[in-house]
Amino acid sequence: MRAAVFHELGKPLSVETVDRPKAGPGEIVLKVHYCGICGSDLHSTHPGVFVVPDGTILGHEFAGEIVESGDPGWKIGEMATALPNNACEECRKLGLGECKDGLGIMCPKNTLTGFHPSAQGAYAEFVKFNAKEGVRLPAQVESREGATVEPLAVGLHAVNRGKVTLGERVLILGGGPIGLAVTAFAKLAGARDVVVSEYAPARREAAGSLGATAAIDPGKEDVAEAFQRHAGGPPDVIFECVGVPGMIQKAVDLSKPFGRIVVVGVCMVEDAMTPISAIFKEVNIQYVLGYLRPDWRLVLDLLVAGRVNPRPMITDIISLDQLPGAFEALRKPTSQIKVMVRPNE
Repeated sequence: MRAAVFHELGKPLSVETVDRPKAGPGEIVLKVHYCGICGSDLHSTHPGVFVVPDGTILGHEFAGEIVESGDPGWKIGEMATALPNNACEECRKLGLGECKDGLGIMCPKNTLTGFHPSAQGAYAEFVKFNAKEGVRLPAQVESREGATVEPLAVGLHAVNRGKVTLGERVLILGGGPIGLAVTAFAKLAGARDVVVSEYAPARREAAGSLGATAAIDPGKEDVAEAFQRHAGGPPDVIFECVGVPGMIQKAVDLSKPFGRIVVVGVCMVEDAMTPISAIFKEVNIQYVLGYLRPDWRLVLDLLVAGRVNPRPMITDIISLDQLPGAFEALRKPTSQIKVMVRPNE
């Protein structure tokens, strides 16, 4: 099969012919219809505390059709997506196929699909995953939307961890796919004001389609003053969805006393902040890694019900041959938000 392979820092992904995965007992092979490019993929191929090994096929936001099943509960032809969890050897020896402690993505021994050659991802024509982690797509959810369940689940989980409640004022720093997912679920949670701070015009525009009550250009406006103007008061909850040094301190500076900050952005390099500025306000800072299985189920239910629509964030659909160039372009995005790869097109 054809796949886009990472080899070393500073070089684009390489589209190559590699061995097609085979389903062993309890495993599924999926023909990939769509796979999204995630910010974590970009971070893990950039100098920092974690870089994926040579030979890794990235891609963990995928959906498609089952073409091979090693599990009697799954049939060829079914449409599916999957959590990117791969249980450690200890749990596999127990025959569980998933974390014995129920930690899922939180387990420190977990290997994530698309971040190591032992768990190759979906920047490829086919991808293999553990049947225990599979999630069937309802008939009403097309595979394109199915490939957005993973980033949507991150946004849902972040909003739940932030304890957003009816009538609150919410500020979201960063209008990329995760920031937009947070936008959608913060509005569904009952936030009165959902304001997104984002430099890119296309992302500010998409924010409105996903539930934002206002969007701020931080390059032209003071964020604190603009938020006050739009919301009539300071933010109750701030979501940091950028993941670059300085953003946590920025969120602390923007927070009110006893405010809540949820760090969703993935910063892969050292950062620095002044703790006393958070101490003076007694700010609650919550870090978020990903999601739990119930988050995925709820996302799918909301997609079926039409309560959330990810299409405004899907700006580009590309082929596998276009992937290396599109991947590098996302390091400094312009009009792109969520870029989807169609490996079999």
